[in-house]
Amino acid sequence: MPIGLIALALGGFGIGLTEFVIAGLLPDVADNFGVTEASAGWLITGYALAVAIGAVLMTAALTRVPRKRALLGLMILFIAGNLLSALAPSYAVLLSGRVLAALCHGAFFGIDSVVAASMVEPAKKAGAIAIMFGGLTLANVLGVPLGTLLGQQFGWRSTFWAITVIGVVAFAGLAALVPAGTSTQRPDLRAEVRAFREPQVWLSLAMTVLGFGGMFGAFTYIAYTLTDLSGFPAGAVPWLLILFGAGLFVGNAVGGKAADRSVPRTLYVVFTALAAAMVLFAATAASRPMAIVSLLLMGLFGFATVPALQMRIMSYADHAPTLASGSNIAAFNVGNAIGAWLGGLTISAGLGYASPIWVGAAMTAGALVVLVLAQAAARRRARELRHTDGLTGCHADVLPSTLR
Repeated sequence: MPIGLIALALGGFGIGLTEFVIAGLLPDVADNFGVTEASAGWLITGYALAVAIGAVLMTAALTRVPRKRALLGLMILFIAGNLLSALAPSYAVLLSGRVLAALCHGAFFGIDSVVAASMVEPAKKAGAIAIMFGGLTLANVLGVPLGTLLGQQFGWRSTFWAITVIGVVAFAGLAALVPAGTSTQRPDLRAEVRAFREPQVWLSLAMTVLGFGGMFGAFTYIAYTLTDLSGFPAGAVPWLLILFGAGLFVGNAVGGKAADRSVPRTLYVVFTALAAAMVLFAATAASRPMAIVSLLLMGLFGFATVPALQMRIMSYADHAPTLASGSNIAAFNVGNAIGAWLGGLTISAGLGYASPIWVGAAMTAGALVVLVLAQAAARRRARELRHTDGLTGCHADVLPSTLR
C-alpha cells in the first residue's frame, strides 16, 4: 500500500470530523451564542449546502491546477475555515467558518479519489479509494465521539482547535507523502464538462442520490427511532452510533475489495442487501436486539456502496474524471438532503419514526432499478461497438472488466 494513501485518508478524517462532530456540540454552541436550536441547525444544513455547491464549483475551478497542488490548496482552505470557527466571536462568524471549510469538502474527496486511484495498479483502484474514504468512516467511529467528549470537557472551541491541528498534520502529510507523479496531468475544463455527455455518468449520479440518500435519510432520525420505538435510553444512543460507525468502516473496506473485482455485481448485491436491511429495521424496530442487528447491517451495506459508486463514475469519465468525481460527492450530499427531507415529511404526516426507514428502503430500491437499466444500456452499447469493431477491423476495449 502506498504510504501516500495514509495522508489522503488523514485529510478525509479531518473533513469527515468537521462535518459530523458539530451535531454533538449544537446545544453548547446554541447556549454560547444565545441562538435557538433551529438556528444552530444551520451549522449542519449550511455546511451540507456548501458541500454540494463547492463540490462542483471548486472542482471546476481547479481542473487546470495539478492535483497535488490542488489538494494542498484545499487543505489550506479547510484549516482556515476551522481556525475561523475556533476563534468565532459570534454565531455568524462560526457559520461563515463552517461554510468556508465545507467549500473544500466535495472537491477534496473528488480529487482525492482520482489521486488515490492513480497511485495503484488498475486492479486495485477501488481498494485505494476505499482506503481514502476509510478516513471518513473512522471520523464517524472514533472522531465524532471523541470530538464531542473533548468539546463537552473543554468547551466546543477545543474541538475546532483539534481539527485545525489535524488539518495542519494532513497538509504536511500530503506535501511529503503524495508523489508528484500523481499531479502531472493537467485536465482541461472543456474535456471535464464533455464527460457529462456520457449518459452513464448521469445514471451513476442518480444511483448515488438514491442509494446513499436512502441510507442517510433513514439515519437522520435514527435517535428518535432508537429511543421512541426501540426503547433505548438516550444515554445508549452514542454507543449505538459507534456500532453503526463500525459497520460503515467494515462496509467501506469490504465494498472496496469487491468493487475491484466487479463494480456492477457489488452494487447489485449491496443495494439489494441495504434495502432488505432497512425493511428489516423498519419492521422490527420495536425489538431492541433486532434494532441493534439492523443498525449494524444498515451501516455495513450503506457505506459498502461508496467505493463502487465512486469507481463507476470515474470509469465512465475515465479521460476526464476529476469533475465527474467531484460531482458524485455533491450527489452524495444531495441524496442526504433529499432523504432527510422526505423522512421529515413522513414524520410530519404522522406516519411515525419508522417511516423514514421505509422511505430509505424505497429510495435504495430505486437505485437498484436505475442500476439494472444502466447495465442493460451499457451492454447494448458494448454490443454495438463490438459490431462496429468487427466491421472496421479495429480493436476496442468497449467495457472495462470491472464494469462488466
